[in-house]
Amino acid sequence: MSYPADLRYTKEHEWCRVDGDIATIGITAYAVERLGGEITLVELTDEGGEVRQDESFETIESVKAASDLYAPVSGAVSEVNEDLADEPELVAENPYNNGWLLKIHMSEKGELSNLMDAAAYTHFVEESEE
Repeated sequence: MSYPADLRYTKEHEWCRVDGDIATIGITAYAVERLGGEITLVELTDEGGEVRQDESFETIESVKAASDLYAPVSGAVSEVNEDLADEPELVAENPYNNGWLLKIHMSEKGELSNLMDAAAYTHFVEESEE
């Protein structure tokens, strides 16, 4: 499995795409696979809410499991993917585009240095599979 090179990744399998001070957040294809591939519910925090790096901000559920979602960066939630309320399967169908979860106006851009690039994340996933 390959992972987009323009993203940063967490050990909890979330990804982060940065555009200025805005970070778009989602879960990786690997996370979708581990959840069983069939996403049935995505619970997200409200716009305007605050999230902190490495802290849970809501949950995602599939037919097989439920998992907490963890914020890759700290900041204010500037947008939530409202489409997921009616179509949670978008996360599984296209986790890096239409399946994004939320956008965060980052308060501490330096936190990005705590995240992995695609090569490091690929290595991390391979190591965890052994």
